[in-house]
Amino acid sequence: MSTKTLLPILAALPRGLLALLGYMIGLLFWLLPTKKRRITYINLQLCLPAVTGWSRHNLARRSLINEAQTLLEIPALLKMPVSQVDNIVKKVIGETHLQQAFSQQQGVILAIPHLGNWEIIGLYVSLRYPMTSLYRPQHRSPELDQFIRTGRQRFGANLVPTDTTGVRSLYKALAANEVVAILPDQKPAPGAGVFAPFFKQPTYTMVLLSRLAQRQQSTVLYCYTERLSWGRGFNLHLIPADESVTAKDPVQSATALNAGIEACIKNNLSQYWWSYKRFNTATDEQPSPYSK
Repeated sequence: MSTKTLLPILAALPRGLLALLGYMIGLLFWLLPTKKRRITYINLQLCLPAVTGWSRHNLARRSLINEAQTLLEIPALLKMPVSQVDNIVKKVIGETHLQQAFSQQQGVILAIPHLGNWEIIGLYVSLRYPMTSLYRPQHRSPELDQFIRTGRQRFGANLVPTDTTGVRSLYKALAANEVVAILPDQKPAPGAGVFAPFFKQPTYTMVLLSRLAQRQQSTVLYCYTERLSWGRGFNLHLIPADESVTAKDPVQSATALNAGIEACIKNNLSQYWWSYKRFNTATDEQPSPYSK
């Protein structure tokens, strides 16, 4: 089935059915010797060595189920009307932090890790604030690329590419007191990051977020969603970042950024995207753990 055919079908399915299908697909990800399962277990061993035995198996299973549910939910979210967006977000914990930060007229940076379903955040925030987000085009699938662009921008968000022109757009957006959204746990391009600890592992970490915040003295907030069971909706969390995230020393700021991401993940371990190759950039002392 083509992407052009599949996306509208998924977008039309009820949330409860999507949750059930995601549960079944995620269970297969875990039961079968899949690439996702392998990477998930490697990351859990590196990041949470104290979680062993059945506890580790259970965490891997729940994480892969949540990942599958996220993937299936995205088409529906990107087609969802305004009334349903407000209905699907059940609680916003810490919304006053965003309101206060926006009132300071210096721009706001949302650091949105791969936790829960991040698509909800863009929709919810762009309905209420001017918003600019980095976007990596889907070159392999023009249909998917157009679907994502249209869905994310339909409430007023502005998507900019992950290149120098996009970065300049982020600086301009902050200067205009917009909200800027960045996924802080993505591996940056060569030369665009430094190594800093993430769950005690030396991890290549972006410096862009800190540099953006330094330029405008913008407030940085972590933001993630918490999926409620069986398609009932999401809670959205906003947490102020430590001031060290804007430190001029890049290693210090990257260390603080990763510490904040860790704290968010520890609030909801099973909904983090553990199958992402977060440690794929090797050092002389530490080769990529995924190459074994």
